[in-house]
Amino acid sequence: MKHKLLPLSETMHYILLALREPLHGYAVMQKIKKLSNGSVILAAGTLYGAIENLKKHGWIEPVENSGRRKIYRITTEGRVVLKMEKERLMHILSLYEGRDSNEEV
Repeated sequence: MKHKLLPLSETMHYILLALREPLHGYAVMQKIKKLSNGSVILAAGTLYGAIENLKKHGWIEPVENSGRRKIYRITTEGRVVLKMEKERLMHILSLYEGRDSNEEV
């Protein structure tokens, strides 16, 4: 199964990884900063645009409102997509460690 949005952008990848636990937008931004060791800092507009896109594709869903904050989590379909991406990336990584290659990267 190949989805038109695959491979995932770095932003979408991090959002799906962050939403393995239910979080609101600001907490997603903080979690991504932590997961990426500070190398990925999302602007609010980028985050909320990506959240809308992920919701539209059924990969994340709102679970509750906490005051004004909407809390989201990854869906079963989102987990399937994340697993497909992990397998794709693991395959690419395995190519770097290929036994039959004499070239160093």
